[in-house]
This record gives sequence, C-alpha cells and structure tokens, in this order.
Amino acid sequence: MPDRDGGTPAPDLDELMARVARGDQAAFGHLYDALAPLVHGLVLRVVRDPAQSEEVTQEVFLEVWQQAKRFDADRGRARAWITVMAHRRAVDRVRAAQAAADRDLREGIKDFQESYDDVEHRVEVALESERVNKALESLTEVQKQAIRLAYYGGYTYGEVATTLGLPLGTVKTRIRDGMIRLRDVLGVSHG
Repeated sequence: MPDRDGGTPAPDLDELMARVARGDQAAFGHLYDALAPLVHGLVLRVVRDPAQSEEVTQEVFLEVWQQAKRFDADRGRARAWITVMAHRRAVDRVRAAQAAADRDLREGIKDFQESYDDVEHRVEVALESERVNKALESLTEVQKQAIRLAYYGGYTYGEVATTLGLPLGTVKTRIRDGMIRLRDVLGVSHG
C-alpha cells in the first residue's frame, strides 16, 4: 500500500515499534502518523469529550514512547498493543471523571439535602456498579478486555477481534463465556 507521498509502501508497524524501542524518533513520528487517528477515535468513543480525548491520545503516545522496550512482538501486534493501551487509558479517564463527580456529589449532599428517593436511587446504582465491577474481576483478562470493548466501548465483535488481534470466533466465545460467568456471579436469572 503506497504511503501519502505515493511512492514507497507504508512501514510495518511492528518494525516501527522495534525502532521506537531503540529510541528512533523518526520511527516514532511514523508510528504516530499511522495510528493517531485510530487511537483518537477509540478514545473518543469511550471518553466522549473531544478535548479530553485529545489529551488521552497524547498520553497514550507518550506512554508508547516510554514503554516501547516492553513491547514483545512475539506476544502480539503493535497495533493491538497500542489500542489496548489506549482503551485502558480512556477507561481510566472515565473512571477518574466519575470519581471526581462522585466526590462532588458527596460534597453537594453535605450542602444540600436531597430527597430520600434520589439518594436511595443513587446508592442502588452505585452498589450495582460496584457489584458488576467486582464480577468483571472474576473473568480472564481476555474476557474482561473483550467485554469492556464490546459493552463499554461500543465495539462490534469484528472491531474487538481486530483490536485484540484475535480471531472473530475466539472473541465471540470469550464474550459469551464471560457473559455467562457474569450472569452466574451476579445471580441474574436467565429464564
């Protein structure tokens, strides 16, 4: 596939990662150019705020530069490694924003007495969210990643497979098995 200049083929992302791991700034620039739109799009899907998404995208590439030596081509593709890193950072940002909102809510409750029904509803939602997060921890790492991408990230099974560098059938099986496990852990009726 020709590059933007129309001549030479686009560089192999795994090879670029190997060069980045050796401190090659030009390779990092090529890697950034190749993957920044994908990373930004993924982050934007999770974070939803354009300004924060740009910030998280920059953080991801800073982490890529700093952690490039940890990339192991024998364990996966550079694209998958970076997109999983981006998804984790995006989810962390959402969680941090939720934690800040929760802190603000706690402070607001001190200053303003809400109705009993509102407080009761928020507590129920928070407890249910905590139950689901604890249940997710009982899954394998691949199941957690696949379910988070599919259900929190809005990814199709095909996009999850591409992001994780796994066959589509494997992703479908992992998500199905993970959802069955979550159902059992949460005690949800399946009738």
